[in-house]
Amino acid sequence: MASAATALALPSSFPTGTTYYDPERAYNGFVLFPGGDRQTHLIDMNGNEVHRWDYESFPPVPLSAAQAGGEKGHLLVQLARVDKLPEHASPGNGLTNAAVAEVNWDGDVEWRWGSQQHPVYQHHDMRRLPNGNNLVMTAGMRELNGFDYPIIDNAVEEVDPSGRVVWTWQAGDHLDQMGFSDAGLRALKDSEDPDFLHMNTAVPLGPNRWYDAGDERFAPDNILVNSRNANVMFIVNRQSGEIVWRIGPDLPALKLNGKLGRSVDQTVGAHDVHLIPEGLPGAGNLLIFDNQGNAGFPPSKQGFSPPPG
Repeated sequence: MASAATALALPSSFPTGTTYYDPERAYNGFVLFPGGDRQTHLIDMNGNEVHRWDYESFPPVPLSAAQAGGEKGHLLVQLARVDKLPEHASPGNGLTNAAVAEVNWDGDVEWRWGSQQHPVYQHHDMRRLPNGNNLVMTAGMRELNGFDYPIIDNAVEEVDPSGRVVWTWQAGDHLDQMGFSDAGLRALKDSEDPDFLHMNTAVPLGPNRWYDAGDERFAPDNILVNSRNANVMFIVNRQSGEIVWRIGPDLPALKLNGKLGRSVDQTVGAHDVHLIPEGLPGAGNLLIFDNQGNAGFPPSKQGFSPPPG
């Protein structure tokens, strides 16, 4: 018992700041992140703070000069939290943000969407589109057929510079296209979790080799969406709103609309799903951060199976 307790003992102090940096192997850039102080920080690879914005972010999204009228240092950020959470809401399920904004290097607001009177409930993702509009992941309470309780429905909305919503996709309208088995759908409904999908990614595919080879499902303006809690990632057709390609929710039994080069291990609690952009190693492949934790209906077992051979 004593040896077991010793083996499980946690350290009493932890290192802070940059603990290891190999310039020969790491990309020498900058890191942009939201802090626990509800501010947004930019640091270099040695951990030195380069700049700070007095806005929290969920998440901060850097804009290129081309996306910001030729100016560098612009971000999309969370501008304000709601004064009062809606019923059934909690700080982690996407119903906390009243407004989002584009701010410049000095923190001046260049564009905003939402207010305390008309909260937008943005969460997890925002993107500046090539046409100058913004793609924003939002949430809202909804009564959905088949559920005995109100759900938190996730949506993807395209907002123009004037704040007008010009395109909307709601996840609750497409549950039947997400690949849930009958047992999985029952487990989903029986979970009594209003935030049963908990989506965290909505990103345009961008130029890619699959579309260039003739696969219309991978049109550059189609949207890749990820559900962390349901273990499913899929492509939404911008024209029809239909889910035209998916991976999950049952990855070991994956068919993926065709043949796979190898089996796919179970991914649990995925985040930041995206196609690797052209010009980078692995361009066109799907990159997924496997966050672990509990996810799936019923919850998936976490494990790893090495590839054959």
